[in-house]
Amino acid sequence: MSRSGISSKVFHGGNFLGEAEVYPAKDQGFTFPSNEIRINYLSPPSERCPPLSVLQTISPFSVRCKVLAKSPIDQSLHRLYLSCFQEFKSAIVVIGSEELHLVAMPSKIEKVPCFWCCSVQAGLYASCLGLLNLRCLAIVFDLDETLIVANTMKSFEDRIEALSRRIDGEEDPVRVSGMSAELKRYVEDKDLLKQYIETNTVVDNGRVVNVQNEQVLPVHGSQEGGIVRPVIRLPERNVVLTRINPEVRDTSVFVRLRPAWEDLRSYLTAKGRKSTIIKEYHEKSSKKSLQHVFQDGACHPKMAMVIDDRLQVWDDKDQPRVHVVPAYTPYYAPQAEMASPVPVLCVARNVACNVRGGFFKEFDENLLRKIFEISYEDEIVNLTYAPDVGDYLISEDTNIASNNNKDAPMSEGMSGSEVERRLNRPVHLGDERQIQFQAPSTRPADGEISLPRAPAGNKNLQSEVGPPTVTQSSLFVGVLQEIGRRCGSKVEFRSTVANNKNLHFSVEVLFSTEKIGIGMGRTREEAQIQAAENALRNLASSYLSFIAPTTGSLQKDLDKCLLGNENGFLRDAPNPVKDELSGREAQPSTSGQLSQSNNSDRLSLTLRGIKELCFEGQDIVFRDQAPISDSLSKGEYHLQAELGGQVLGRGVGLSKEEAKLQAAEMALKTLKETVNPQV
Repeated sequence: MSRSGISSKVFHGGNFLGEAEVYPAKDQGFTFPSNEIRINYLSPPSERCPPLSVLQTISPFSVRCKVLAKSPIDQSLHRLYLSCFQEFKSAIVVIGSEELHLVAMPSKIEKVPCFWCCSVQAGLYASCLGLLNLRCLAIVFDLDETLIVANTMKSFEDRIEALSRRIDGEEDPVRVSGMSAELKRYVEDKDLLKQYIETNTVVDNGRVVNVQNEQVLPVHGSQEGGIVRPVIRLPERNVVLTRINPEVRDTSVFVRLRPAWEDLRSYLTAKGRKSTIIKEYHEKSSKKSLQHVFQDGACHPKMAMVIDDRLQVWDDKDQPRVHVVPAYTPYYAPQAEMASPVPVLCVARNVACNVRGGFFKEFDENLLRKIFEISYEDEIVNLTYAPDVGDYLISEDTNIASNNNKDAPMSEGMSGSEVERRLNRPVHLGDERQIQFQAPSTRPADGEISLPRAPAGNKNLQSEVGPPTVTQSSLFVGVLQEIGRRCGSKVEFRSTVANNKNLHFSVEVLFSTEKIGIGMGRTREEAQIQAAENALRNLASSYLSFIAPTTGSLQKDLDKCLLGNENGFLRDAPNPVKDELSGREAQPSTSGQLSQSNNSDRLSLTLRGIKELCFEGQDIVFRDQAPISDSLSKGEYHLQAELGGQVLGRGVGLSKEEAKLQAAEMALKTLKETVNPQV
């Protein structure tokens, strides 16, 4: 800050409050107009977010100057300072499209009111403060081929004609069959749209369905009231027929909604959560940008997550904030939505929960704590990094290039530009529940100075090693298959429904139709790796319990045998049982007691580690578990470790403590992999 201050008068409205010295930030020749600080209004108060935490989130390192009262006897200025300091408010000076926020600061030295002055886009502070107070983030949904596929009579006719030409030129009967089925779906939906246009009714499975007049929410920022449209909804088909201009039947549109959209929408708007429809602003030749989407100050890009079927259409700085979903293709591949046991939009909801959890964990535990330590005399660079939605998303484009494949699907609905002209983009400001988090990366956010910082946790997985490697998956799967080959048993991997909100995929391992392992993860491959590893451990435990009353070095030998440097295949080990038995004969009789003591210590350390990774109020619970195989269950204890009703680990042993230890260690490993996939 400049050492020499600029004398300025302070006003609130037309009331003179006192005089102050203004100290511009380094390398900034900032002055208030006419050397007068004219406060227009105060920001809304907050119960949990001091103004500096909000400003650092949406306009980082934007301190323009420091303001220090000249005299302690200016009671009006002192009252303003106390009101702002105690109620987490800021005094706002509006200059054009910019708001200058006077933030009341504590001081280690000064005995007079002192402020930091921060700059932010007009209107943005109040919008984002509301979100931060409610612990909400914005979700921006793409429409065409992400949430819906929409067609007019003209687009139906164009697609039917194009598909018919492809069928006529195709000789492969399999391809002809597939395209003919696709054509049939287009024709059926076109016929329904024609009925709607001509009669305002449709016949669905012999039932006549009439239009219902529905009032549409006005677009955010629009002065027009909501219009009323004639709408037919066929929820069993995930179909809506509507009219863009209620007076013009030629503007009728047939809309296919992606399965689970109603569930997602109900979730996002539950408990009075806000739902706003806005226009998306971007030129055809440019990429999509959150800066343009929120140009009216409804939200900051750092606090918004995008759900889209394409990544590259977004501006580079917004791509880390995009959760990419497979394109919705109800005509080309209607069965694709049923391929996964968890609907695509439910996975997107779970991802949004994870992002919210990570964002506000960083905000509460790091940013707020550091903000409360900042005083008037500190330098601006002492401010800490604020969270960004992009820090908690692993962005990947799921689209597969067609590579001149003539079977690649054509666009199934109106073109993007046509959808943009006709329909508006919804943005749901959802208050999701916290589930899990990924620690932030060091990527600088919009408009902020790129400063080195220490992440408040572990590094983002993507910045270091990427997703789990195929090599690791192949290793465990190869070992299991080799075991199955030697035992004459079939090993199968089966996808199941994941009932854990923060882990989207679940895989079971079947050994001769018997389930021996289960795994969950954010990707199918991650779930498969965990399932295979758990299956190996369960097989190892059952094997040990069957052939020997204690483990010890035999476990180490078996681990070497299963996971040695033999390209993932089993190798013939020297007689481990004999080595173990001969070793055990030389052990003193107190070895069992020593083992029990070691197990007890290990269990205590493991439970402590689990406690550190759990959210407040969560406790690990151990329950009896049915044995994997009756033939191996005599004299054994089978336990499973549960957290919030979710099984995180299973254990088997000759003592209950041994089984509990094994289950706890597996649960700890699962939690570590959930919080930090590099562990």
